[in-house]
Amino acid sequence: MEINWLTNEVIWFLIGLVLLVTELALPSFILIFFGIGAWATALAIWFTGIEIDTQIIVFILISVISLLIFRNRFLSLFDKQNAHFTDDVESDFIGKVATTIESVNSFSGKVLFNGTQWKAISDENIKSDQKVEVISKDNITLKIKSL
Repeated sequence: MEINWLTNEVIWFLIGLVLLVTELALPSFILIFFGIGAWATALAIWFTGIEIDTQIIVFILISVISLLIFRNRFLSLFDKQNAHFTDDVESDFIGKVATTIESVNSFSGKVLFNGTQWKAISDENIKSDQKVEVISKDNITLKIKSL
């Protein structure tokens, strides 16, 4: 006696699982909605036993509708969290004291900050071996002013 466990609802569930795991590897924030659509299709099959043509329509409709309704909301939620994280990181730099290890001008220079060399720029010319204050951070470049 053989039990066939690979039913349509299991196949749709596995497709959804693959899409959700792929979303973790490729954070485009699109595949998650198609994974949700596949799981919704699996549930629809389980409760109603719909045929393959209806399964595909349910999958497409749920995926596209959830994508259109929820993607921007989730993206803005994550952007707010990232903005908070960026503020925390910048507060670790702004207002702190560093030491120039080469002269700094508006185009180039280097400072030593927390034991690490950083690219630096300044609106004023600052000589080497001077104490400076960090006033902003742009990626790996610190904007400084003399104390």
